Amino acid sequence: MAEKVRGYMLVIGGAEDKNGESEVLIKAAELAGGKDARLVIITTATEHPRTTGEEYRKSFEKLGIRDIKLLNIRTRKEANQEKHVKVIEDSTAIFFTGGDQLRITSILGGTLVYEAIQKAYSNGTPIIGTSAGASVMSSNMIIEGNDNDPARKCTLKMAPGMGLLEEAIIDQHFHQRGRIGRLLCGVAENPNVLGIGIDEDTAILVYPDAHFEVVGSNTVSVIDGRTITMSNVSELQPDEILALSNVTLHVLPQGYGFDMKKRKVIGFGKKVAEKLDGEKGEELN
Repeated sequence: MAEKVRGYMLVIGGAEDKNGESEVLIKAAELAGGKDARLVIITTATEHPRTTGEEYRKSFEKLGIRDIKLLNIRTRKEANQEKHVKVIEDSTAIFFTGGDQLRITSILGGTLVYEAIQKAYSNGTPIIGTSAGASVMSSNMIIEGNDNDPARKCTLKMAPGMGLLEEAIIDQHFHQRGRIGRLLCGVAENPNVLGIGIDEDTAILVYPDAHFEVVGSNTVSVIDGRTITMSNVSELQPDEILALSNVTLHVLPQGYGFDMKKRKVIGFGKKVAEKLDGEKGEELN
């Protein structure tokens, strides 16, 4: 896992606080470089790019960032324009808004902008994404599944993501929309990957050494399928209730984190470290 995480990511579960304590967006602003940041906001996922983009512009301006550019890329032709590539190359952080994650991959995938994002990330530019912009960061992303429903076989639809975070599946709005069933299905289908469910107004700050810290007001759920001893996921009868035995579940609020390489919970005390120094907390299991 460590060699498959190349830089910093802030993966947000959606509906982050923009008017109160704004812990998640404050962390995003710090990660971007604070007052010296050159932040690019990509609104490809949303059907309302102007409204969404301006909302985030105002939020980050309140946090002290002045150099903010909006990339409202709507077509693959636009995603191959050099002027957009230049904006990506000059940025200190890239932010993906919410919307439909399949719009991000289908419009940007294989284009010059996509290549520029991958190169920027490999060179250390932080990538930040909320809601759909969070789901798209993994190699395989959930695009459809049942909310508030027991885990059922063959009800989960997935597609390739951007591949910034490998060996993981990200789900967002997690507890608020009752998505544990669909994430369990994803892990049951491929127990080697970690299922990471991120609540609203909550994020994981992923470090280059493949550990993350929880930031925000709610929790992050980590489902580890390597311990599974029995599953009926490969049997026939679609829509049958999923059976699983001995799956490992961690539920982590702020002050905790996770080493994705060792698959161990980490404790950071009462609050997540404010500085991005890459130091780990104490392993707890």
